[in-house]
Amino acid sequence: MTSKQAVGRGAHGDLEVFRNLFVSIAEEMGTVLRRTAFSANIKERRDYSCAVYDASGETIAMGDHMPVHLGAMPLSVRHVLNTFRLGPGDVAIVNDPFSGGTHLPDITAVSAVFIQGSARPEFYVANRAHHSDVGGMSPGSMPLAREIYQEGIRIPPVLLMREGKVGEDVMNIILANVRTPEERRGDLLAQTMANRRGEERLQETVKRYGRERTRKSAAALLDYSERVTREMLRGIPRGEYRFRDFLDNDGVSREPVPILVTVRIKGDRAEVDFTGSSPQVAGSVNANYAVAVSAAMYCFRCLILGDVPYNAGLLRPIKVIAPERSVVNAGLPAAMAAGNVETSQRITDVILGALAQALPERIPAASSGTMNNLSFGGWDNRRRRPFSWYETIAGGMGASSVADGFSAVHTHMTNSWNTPVEAFEHDYPMEVVTYGVRRGSGGLGRWKGGEGIVRRLRFLEEADATILSDRRERGPYGLAGGGEGKPGRNSLTANGRTLELPAKTRFAASRGSVLTIATPGGGGFGK
Repeated sequence: MTSKQAVGRGAHGDLEVFRNLFVSIAEEMGTVLRRTAFSANIKERRDYSCAVYDASGETIAMGDHMPVHLGAMPLSVRHVLNTFRLGPGDVAIVNDPFSGGTHLPDITAVSAVFIQGSARPEFYVANRAHHSDVGGMSPGSMPLAREIYQEGIRIPPVLLMREGKVGEDVMNIILANVRTPEERRGDLLAQTMANRRGEERLQETVKRYGRERTRKSAAALLDYSERVTREMLRGIPRGEYRFRDFLDNDGVSREPVPILVTVRIKGDRAEVDFTGSSPQVAGSVNANYAVAVSAAMYCFRCLILGDVPYNAGLLRPIKVIAPERSVVNAGLPAAMAAGNVETSQRITDVILGALAQALPERIPAASSGTMNNLSFGGWDNRRRRPFSWYETIAGGMGASSVADGFSAVHTHMTNSWNTPVEAFEHDYPMEVVTYGVRRGSGGLGRWKGGEGIVRRLRFLEEADATILSDRRERGPYGLAGGGEGKPGRNSLTANGRTLELPAKTRFAASRGSVLTIATPGGGGFGK
């Protein structure tokens, strides 16, 4: 029996209809957000996520968006609901990593959905979008910071819209603290419009199918996902599996940052325990608990065969233990910019590395293990305006026991697109010199790791730039005797000289200088 057949035979006999309805609502929210946003980061790279929640804030459905956003977003929704009793037309926003956010550029918008005749919300909708600048000590708001206060404006749960009207007081505070206020305003309003579309579609669904039927079907979908997850866990041999890997460094010292996980399989339950991981560090690779939960949810979802609904039911049998004030559950005033993008990838690597001991034929070798974050900004003399840019750059996928890894793709906790050259050069004072596959970067083995990317950019204006990357000291691991993927490399060429750049660095780019980012390949599988 397929998963779709199983769903279809559940409560009311039409859970498959409701599963697709809820997912389509989240997807349509994403379409509205993408089409109405101002920034290339949202329009072109699709660095956003949307989801639907029940009346208690439990996730019902997620769009096919960013795994690191989707698993973490429920904690943002929970903090909003603990702060406000949202009314019709209200939109709350939050980006604070210590209030359920991930890092400051990710702003989450939350709205309540009221059905005619109801005094309380029947559902909630939320979306999270990465803004290409939210202030802080360097353009793009992904700095080499030592505390979160240097990374940008920190927004606790606040109301951006009240009864359908923009709160200009809140909006003005935000716009006064960013480098590109017009773009930020446009992106924030796009987020409110995406939520509005989600509200409308949920109201239409209830009108068509009835309140009780819709609500019970949502609850049954969560129960179904829980049952499927428990069945999957029962198929993993009982035991305790450990794995350790490292981030190159935290951007402040040169010391590697260890992340250790112990995965305990106990029949139809699992524990993911990060005890033994590094204490929180001085640099910005600290992650919060929401990121650790998100990575764990993603890893176990990947083990489920079939198209199971991606909702809160998946997490019910899984307990995540992350010691407080560690690099996977940091506390104030930890810098957090790279925790969401880099540490989330290493958390994924160690969980999958542990599970490979239990399921050696089902777990692939490590993928590139870094999002290769590049941000820069300055003044555009030709367009007579400031500019601020952020992007992630893809790498190689790890090989599996049955196939080579894909090349030049975003993997695991990121699901964004590569920025089209035309869009990049149209909007920014930059020239794309090279954009191609990095041949020979995939790990060797019976099955070869995917190749990374070479992206070479020429600055047409002076710029203040930051790179937050990893896997520059050691490549992604291979499995079953497969070789490591080739580590990444960053360099800057100016005035005929080429300077090797660290994995995490901030530098001044002169006009005409060329930045080269060569991303890691994936690990190989088998001898």
